[in-house]
Amino acid sequence: MPHTVTVITGASGILGQALVEAALARGDHVVGIDFGTIQRPDSGSFIGLSGVDLTLADAAQNAMDTATSHFGHIDNLLNAVGGFVWQMTDGPLDSWERMHRMNLVTVLNACRAALPHLRAQLQGSIVNVGALGAMNAGAGLGAYAASKAGVHKLTEALAEECKSSGLRINAVLPSIIDTPANRTDMPDADFRSWVQPAQLATVMLFLASDAATAITGALLPVRGKV
Repeated sequence: MPHTVTVITGASGILGQALVEAALARGDHVVGIDFGTIQRPDSGSFIGLSGVDLTLADAAQNAMDTATSHFGHIDNLLNAVGGFVWQMTDGPLDSWERMHRMNLVTVLNACRAALPHLRAQLQGSIVNVGALGAMNAGAGLGAYAASKAGVHKLTEALAEECKSSGLRINAVLPSIIDTPANRTDMPDADFRSWVQPAQLATVMLFLASDAATAITGALLPVRGKV
């Protein structure tokens, strides 16, 4: 029986690294994709594709084609790519464009590039990362929340478009992920209440497993204790 092949975008980030390790631990073959440098060495069950600008459709397509050529097929796409900026609404407009391209365009391009390969399997799943903050945006979250709300609606639309083909598309909506950057930005917060990257990875891999074959179009809050 062939191995499950899972493609992970944003693979050099904190969540991306947790996803890579969790997917490998469950026996998947994994392709990590990131614009930054992926430090994990290639092996028989892992390849890293660094320097991939997913804001460019051609770059996304080349990465998915490479993943398929290397492992023979794709079963799952886990989109951990993205970023964050805090800015009041009257701040520079380029932050809105940056969030749009970093959080929504990257996910859109990755999904569009992966879909033909997933459809060839007549099954499979995509799991995107949205944000609880996009459901009820606070001050300074306008640009970020708008881009993540786009990810939510993209997830719902793709789920409807793909449900007859056996593909499942869902999204997780974390509150605050426990990362070094978030600890630096919020030094007085109770870090114990935040979502651990490994916890979020577990939820995403559940959605990308046979145990979740009845779930598609879900926007699943992963709140921790926030």
